[in-house]
Amino acid sequence: MRIRKAVFPVAGLGTRFLPASKVVPKEMLPLIDRPLIQYAVEEAVEAGCDTLVFITNRYKHAIADYFDKAYELEAKLEAAGKHELLEMVRDILPRHVQTVFVTQHEALGLGHAVLCARAIVGDEPFAVLLPDDMIWNRGRGALQQMADIAERDAASVIAVEDVPREHTHRYGIVSAERVDDHLARVRGVIEKPRPEVAPSTLAIVGRYILSPKIFELLQTTRAGSGGEIQLTDAIAALLRDDPVLAYRFIGRRFDCGNRLGMVQATVHLALEDPELHNAVVAMMRERLALETN
Repeated sequence: MRIRKAVFPVAGLGTRFLPASKVVPKEMLPLIDRPLIQYAVEEAVEAGCDTLVFITNRYKHAIADYFDKAYELEAKLEAAGKHELLEMVRDILPRHVQTVFVTQHEALGLGHAVLCARAIVGDEPFAVLLPDDMIWNRGRGALQQMADIAERDAASVIAVEDVPREHTHRYGIVSAERVDDHLARVRGVIEKPRPEVAPSTLAIVGRYILSPKIFELLQTTRAGSGGEIQLTDAIAALLRDDPVLAYRFIGRRFDCGNRLGMVQATVHLALEDPELHNAVVAMMRERLALETN
């Protein structure tokens, strides 16, 4: 179950960030000095992935441009002797990592987006990362933690965290049998259940390591919640034959699919940056003082 390929579903329109997302894909909105997509990409590369598959739409050229070589910019930086900036631009991706872009012609759900990667992934286990979920950790990234478990136990692994019961309708929710503080065996999964019928408060978040069998199951999965092909429905079918583990990752998740989550992630990263920390703390104290006066 060692993974080499990672799938990034990035075809969404990002309507929560209009009007900015009219011309800038939400995955390209910056957290400090890097776009949101970069954090998920670095997490995948850290976990050992060398092929990054972006499921996009026909309008999102900025993501491909970002990961492409910028000949004119590099030439100008080199001529100006700005070698530190030059290396920053060149090192967006390690040289052994390749990118593949696949167009999702219709917005038919996360399951359909994953299915679009089938020809590239082939018959091997793979990762799925939803860039909206930015997961920060000082140590190993969430996907690397999951990759080690997937390889050790020869199982698919999905990232989970506990959510308030009143929020279960926002997530795929699992029922699971506890193994230890971080790991559980998934017994069932349901997409966006009402709080009163949710089997638990253990919610799936945007990291998956999946067996290639998921593609066959997605091919026959009918549209579910919201009229879309749900990845959770295919995972529920996968459970009949293969083990699936739920993993409580070490780290903090920021839901950058909404404005508040983006603000929280930005402030958190600023406070973690030695060059920004003191200035940001001073700014926050000043603002709080104004609020209390």
